[in-house]
Amino acid sequence: MTDDSRFILDPATADLHGDNERLREAGPLVPVTAEGVRAWAATDYATLMAVLTHPDLSRELHHWADRHTLPPGTAIDRIVTDTSMLNAEGERHRRLRMPLTAAFSQRRLNGLRPRIEELTARLIDRLAGLPADAPVDLRLEFAYPLPREVISELIGIPAAHQDDLHRLSDAIAQVGGLEDSPALRRELRELLDEIIEERRGTPGEDLITDLFELHEKDGGRLSEDELFATIELLFIAGHVTTVNLITNAIRVLLSEPDQLELLRSGRCPYSAAVEETLRWDSPIAYFPMRYAVRDVEIDGVRLRGGEPVLACFASAGRDPGQYEQADVFDITRPQVTHLAFGHGPHFCLGAPLARLEGEIALKALFGAFPAMKPVALPDELPPLDTLLGNSTRTMPVILGPRAR
Repeated sequence: MTDDSRFILDPATADLHGDNERLREAGPLVPVTAEGVRAWAATDYATLMAVLTHPDLSRELHHWADRHTLPPGTAIDRIVTDTSMLNAEGERHRRLRMPLTAAFSQRRLNGLRPRIEELTARLIDRLAGLPADAPVDLRLEFAYPLPREVISELIGIPAAHQDDLHRLSDAIAQVGGLEDSPALRRELRELLDEIIEERRGTPGEDLITDLFELHEKDGGRLSEDELFATIELLFIAGHVTTVNLITNAIRVLLSEPDQLELLRSGRCPYSAAVEETLRWDSPIAYFPMRYAVRDVEIDGVRLRGGEPVLACFASAGRDPGQYEQADVFDITRPQVTHLAFGHGPHFCLGAPLARLEGEIALKALFGAFPAMKPVALPDELPPLDTLLGNSTRTMPVILGPRAR
């Protein structure tokens, strides 16, 4: 904490949950500095719920009084300046979100399940072809390629562009050798724009086609800029957080053999491991921003109109005021709600897909490699160097022989 009593949020912290514990001890709304931005941090479950649903807090950037002081090129900059439904409110948000609801409907998910299982089986076969006693990075070789392939098919990325697109998205997911940067983000956008233009004349059973049809039928409902921004948002948001979810679940289950045995024996479903991971080790650490539209009081703290609030998802998941033994990973705990996918009108559209991918991936992986063991202790793994994501850059394991 600095002299002005503001916590400095370190994107490269090696102790995210320790940082969050200290934030919660400081109060439900805490003044912080994040990537040079002064904001309030909503640290506990009830306060975060209030922030996500309060009618006097908005995601629209023009409500931020000090937006002109935003440092360019940061993670916060990329999020708050996004022009898709992410930062829309009211009627504009409904107009942008509505065309996508069918894409993530239960009917479409049921249709996707066999394809997700097929892609997962292919990855398992590839892992099984590697030396059983040599380290393999499961973030790079399993947790990342599965959701990347699924979202590429769902959106409709042509095969000819997938290698280039995946090379760039590697950096966003923090796998491979490339580093995320503003220049890389520009290159990614240019490539996505090229893909969208190419797809205009090649309709298919995918989201790009659905959005084109809506744009052509009623251009007033989805402008050209909104069309491009929506597709870019879906590609990036549609897989990066799922990479973290699967990585985090693998990490904790390998360090909690009793919990893993409950899954392998069938006494607990793999869906329980997905939900407990989402609560205990949220794929998102902090997410910007909501802005006070006018002066408002939340949990005894007075926010002035125009002040920004940062959502602390990983902190809320371990709030001892909301959960018994909040720091304990326990897949047998009674079903509890969590805020890992947000709440209210901006609840994550892709939540059902992420849950499905996580369940299928974990069941297949731990069923295929019963002797799998970690190469390093959880605390020894390098964290992501980002304010937004919560995971590790690698997940090295010794697979052992494949189950017969």
